[in-house]
Formats: sequence, structure tokens, C-alpha cells
Amino acid sequence: MRKYLTLILTALAGFAVAETPSSALTMEQMPENVAPAYTNPQKDVGSIPTTFPNQPPLVPHSIRGLQVTKNANQCLGCHSPDVSPTTGAPRVPESHFLDRDGKRTEGTSPRRYFCLQCHVQQTDVNPIVQNKFETIRQKQGK
Repeated sequence: MRKYLTLILTALAGFAVAETPSSALTMEQMPENVAPAYTNPQKDVGSIPTTFPNQPPLVPHSIRGLQVTKNANQCLGCHSPDVSPTTGAPRVPESHFLDRDGKRTEGTSPRRYFCLQCHVQQTDVNPIVQNKFETIRQKQGK
């Protein structure tokens, strides 16, 4: 008799839980799964100020269509030391030509070859998750 009573009460509890409206989000509604509302990237806006020490500079132009693979790096088409005086683009810094031991390499160091690992395009987006990050300058009141 106890087994039947336990089984019936368990079933009733299961039905009660199943009937309650769930306030939880579905997987599609989770913030991680919502695609940000990208707008057009900013047109060449010049130098963008950094927000923390040693921050890699942001890319102030569209990177759509630029290829950065193990066989080709189109960023170097404008930013290499040979071409940058002609294009007016910022030159790749000297640190990008040093290996991990501090020795100069002929070309860009393999550790620094894939520019888009550190340098990201600046764009206007609606953030998925709100952020309360304050830069050092904001905290110091400058």
C-alpha cells in the first residue's frame, strides 16, 4: 500500500510541476545565444583612444574581406614597415618582429602574425549583456 501511495504522490507532484508556468528562459532566449545587433562598422575614424594600459589598438576601419591566414596577411599590405610611409597607416611596431627570446626575425614574428587575435574592429553594437566597466581614466576622474 505504501508503494502505491508513494507512486501516486510522486505522479501528482510531477503533474503539478509540469503545469506551473516556467519563468526560465529557453535556450534560444539565453543571452549567450542572442546575436548582437550589428550595424554598419564605423568608417575610418582615425585613432581610437585605449581604455586600459597595454591595450592593443583598435582597428578604426572595416576589416570585412581582409584575409589573415597562415598563407596571407592582408593587414601587412598597408601596415608593413616598407609600405606604411606611403599609405599613412600606422607601422607595425618593433615588438611584432621579435621572437620569444627577444631576437629579431626577418618578417613578422609567428606569435604576432595573426593581427585579429588582439586587434579588433571598432563597431556600434547593442551589447548582449550590460557592462559596467570603467576605464582607469574614468575611475581617476580624468
